[in-house]
Amino acid sequence: MFSKSKFAGKFIALDGPDGCGKTTQTKLLVDWLAKQGVDVVGFREPGATAIGEKIRDILLNPEHKAMDTATEVMLYMAARVQLWNEKISPALKDNKCVVVDRWLSSTCAYQGNAGGFGMDKVIKIATDCLERPWPDLTIILDIDLETAAKRLKKDLDRMEQKGDNYHRKVREGFLKLAKQHRDFIVVDATGDINTVQEKVLEIISQYKQPAG
Repeated sequence: MFSKSKFAGKFIALDGPDGCGKTTQTKLLVDWLAKQGVDVVGFREPGATAIGEKIRDILLNPEHKAMDTATEVMLYMAARVQLWNEKISPALKDNKCVVVDRWLSSTCAYQGNAGGFGMDKVIKIATDCLERPWPDLTIILDIDLETAAKRLKKDLDRMEQKGDNYHRKVREGFLKLAKQHRDFIVVDATGDINTVQEKVLEIISQYKQPAG
C-alpha cells in the first residue's frame, strides 16, 4: 500500500543528460504524487524564481559562447541558492514534498566532469553555499548520445550545442556520481514516456525512509 506520509518533507531530484526526458518525467511524477494525496511542489532548475529565470536566460543563450566554465558554475550555483532559499527550503519546512528538474548533480556532470572544473570543487562550493546540497533521492535518467540527439529540438540552447565529446563526458559524470552516492538510482531512459514513467514510479513506490 502506498504511504503518502513518507514523502512529507522529502526532496527528490530527477536529472540526466539533455534529451533524457527528465522535464516530462518530473511533471508526470509531480502529477502522480498529487493524485496519491501527497502535498507536492515541482520546480525546474535553474529557474523557478524571478532571479533564477534571468540567470537561466543568460546561461542558455547561444550568443554567450565566450562564457567560461567557472562562470557557468557560479551562475548555476547562484540560481540554485536563490531557488533553495526562496522556494525549496520553505516548502520542505512546511512538510511538502519537493521534486526538482535538475539539481547539483547537473553542475557536477556538466561543468565538473565534462567542463573540467572538477566535481569535487563543484561539491565544495555547493556545500559552502547551500544549507543542504543533496536531495533525499536522486533519479538519474540515463540515455545514450544517439537516442538523446533524436529527441532534442532543432533549436538547441547554448549547453545543448556543445559537442558529442562534451555530452559523452556529461553522461559519464552522472554515472560516476551514481556510483558514489547510495541515494542515487539510475534508470534506463531509452524507452518511451510510459515505460520510463513506470520505472520511476516503481522507484518512488519502493522508496524507504532512511533509518534514524
